[in-house]
Amino acid sequence: MTLLNDDFLLTTPMAKKLFHDHASKMPIIDYHCHLDPKEIYENRNYKNITRIWVNDGSVGDHYKWRLMRANGVPEKLITGDGDDYDKFIAWAGTIEKSLGNPLYEWTHLELKRFFGIDDIFNKKSAPAIWEKANKLLQTDDFKPRNLIKRSNVKALCTTDDPASDLKYHKLLKEEEDQNGFKVLPAMRPDKALHLTDDTYGEYLDQLSDVSGVKISSFKTLISAMRQRFEYFSSMGGKLSDHGLNFFRFAKATDAELDSIIEKARSNQALTDHEIDQYQTMLIENLMNLNKEFNWTMQFHMNVIRNANKPMFKQFGADGGFDSMGTQPDIAQEFMKLLIDMQTENEIPRAIFYSLNQNDWLQLATGMGDFQQDGVQKLQLGCAWWFNDTFDGMKKQLTMMAEQSLLPNFVGMLTDSRSFLSYPRHEYFRRVLCNVIGEWVQRGQAPDDEDYLGQIVEDIAYNNAYHQFHFFDKD
Repeated sequence: MTLLNDDFLLTTPMAKKLFHDHASKMPIIDYHCHLDPKEIYENRNYKNITRIWVNDGSVGDHYKWRLMRANGVPEKLITGDGDDYDKFIAWAGTIEKSLGNPLYEWTHLELKRFFGIDDIFNKKSAPAIWEKANKLLQTDDFKPRNLIKRSNVKALCTTDDPASDLKYHKLLKEEEDQNGFKVLPAMRPDKALHLTDDTYGEYLDQLSDVSGVKISSFKTLISAMRQRFEYFSSMGGKLSDHGLNFFRFAKATDAELDSIIEKARSNQALTDHEIDQYQTMLIENLMNLNKEFNWTMQFHMNVIRNANKPMFKQFGADGGFDSMGTQPDIAQEFMKLLIDMQTENEIPRAIFYSLNQNDWLQLATGMGDFQQDGVQKLQLGCAWWFNDTFDGMKKQLTMMAEQSLLPNFVGMLTDSRSFLSYPRHEYFRRVLCNVIGEWVQRGQAPDDEDYLGQIVEDIAYNNAYHQFHFFDKD
């Protein structure tokens, strides 16, 4: 069988019908990504395929960087100042050895879908691919906005700090009609959450300046955050995103929180309990704001971040030094948060992701305790990050079906920094169609293309369209 033929991953007749006649025609709503709105606005061609694919200065794809390091590639040819062509050849040599890794399939999908290249990517084929791809990259079709349109993306949400002025979102909003897609901010207030960082005090000053609210207490911090919710909403924002790498539930009074903030601003040592108190109460207040503004809240949890401290010090965050967290009771602690918030009916629409699959069942069943005020208000998020594989997607879809209502699922996101990553949606849709096709073949689902096709179309696009209200008139 040819690599990535028309029916790859599709093993049953129904799977093939569902993908080709239903999933493949649906647009994309990418409700969580790390694309740079400045790059979208400036809309410049990339110098070569290395710059868009592997590394562009300090910005790049840490999925690829991890594999290159595992293959013995020197850092100079990963994040360093090595020659772009040499970096490309190093990436080709890594892909040769990545059989079975999702990057093997994603890489070939991107070459095929964007560049029309069917060749197997390796060190032997790399020189010719380099020449062909680089010529195409200088054409209008390969400017960022056209790559988004070619991928049939109708809306994408970037990841933005509350203190951002959203300059490029504002400029893109003015050109929305001619672009044919929306670029919307999604708030990621992790800097406000991480009070043990040395820069925490400076960050509160920055947040004070941009919000116009002098932060002198926990209540004024929440007032500043409310102003940012208002501003993000004016730019079309309707989602927030929160990294809970580690979480323990602990309530606190306003007086305790004010004392904790004062200690953090002056870089005094904080106890673990104080950190837990602050993070719990900030998350609860952010949940209130999400509910008030009718946003959807995303929780990404159980991650070990920046484990390689010398490399983190040298390269900073998102350099490929993160891994699955192992806090065994994080889902249980998170459930305490939901129980407490439900006493005032203040749980917003939310999506729960964990990098550790051991948390999935507790999250999937736990959200069922609080389903009210809307269709599938709480959802188990798609297979995230290291789980973003054939087996990970299949397991998440199966668990969502077995413990909840799969037809209400809001589907896939890219979580990517690359404009070439949109074939990941195709990959997900193929896995989805194959899972359902296998159910039909085993007699677990009806052999009814109309019924199943509507479910596939809803998961691919329609559910996200209705859940997030990106296209509601102001």
